Amino acid sequence: MKLVTYEVERSRAMLGVMNQEESWIYPLRSFEVDYPDMLHLIAEVSEGEMQRIAWGAAQTPDKVFGAAPIKEVKLLAPIPHPTQDVICLGINYMAHAEESARYKKEEFNGQRPYAIYFSKRTNEASACGQAIPSHSDLVDSLDYEAELAVIIRKDAKNVPAHQAKDYVFGYTIINDVSARNLQTRHKQWYFAKSLDGFLPMGPCILTADSVSYPPKLSIQSYVNGELRQNSNTDLLIFGIDHVISELSAGMTLKAGTIISMGTPAGAGMGFTPPKFLKPGDVVECRVEGIGSLINPVV
Repeated sequence: MKLVTYEVERSRAMLGVMNQEESWIYPLRSFEVDYPDMLHLIAEVSEGEMQRIAWGAAQTPDKVFGAAPIKEVKLLAPIPHPTQDVICLGINYMAHAEESARYKKEEFNGQRPYAIYFSKRTNEASACGQAIPSHSDLVDSLDYEAELAVIIRKDAKNVPAHQAKDYVFGYTIINDVSARNLQTRHKQWYFAKSLDGFLPMGPCILTADSVSYPPKLSIQSYVNGELRQNSNTDLLIFGIDHVISELSAGMTLKAGTIISMGTPAGAGMGFTPPKFLKPGDVVECRVEGIGSLINPVV
């Protein structure tokens, strides 16, 4: 299933599900599933309620009260206001590790014995279609990173790797927008990846039961229609099992935690010369089965 947060004619944000053809949005309240936002749903939804949502998504629009054509709704980020910083994986595809070292003029020996974790501050996640601010007063090397994000469904503490699957609610797309000059200047990534508008997310949450585990999904990014990144999540160096197990060994991952799994090769810094973003560009991040996240740069 594809769950969404959306508005109709400037109404308050609602939770919905795409129908099977992905042409209509059905409000969850029509199936007697009513939560104030996606974070509450993730933490509190019952198996019976999820079954009702799945049943509802299979109905025809004329049988669902409040059904709206997808072209007439405004999709918001599925989790507009994360309660905590997003946990991110750094250089978690080998080809991206190589291009990152090349950009920084560092030697790369092909060894990645430990995962790199950092956090991305967000006050509000940006929706599909919402602009990415260029922050031209601060940034001269604005970059894009298409990533698969994992959403935790229940509090996770000391989770064995073989049980990590049970803690996954679903997946979404994140564009880990980055200011490379700030990243280089400060010798760490937090500020460079946390400027306002640097967390496009969406367009939906694909529930975990919709794809095989671990997900082996094609992932691409395009800038102005030009293919830049083209890989598969099967090439992650550190997979979902490892990440959930390792992190939960030292800290509790609360329900609703978002973990962005890293980006493949083809970021702007990986080209010679680099292909950084500028106002007027349009970035599209695609992940198989989830959809497309499209954002203009202003």
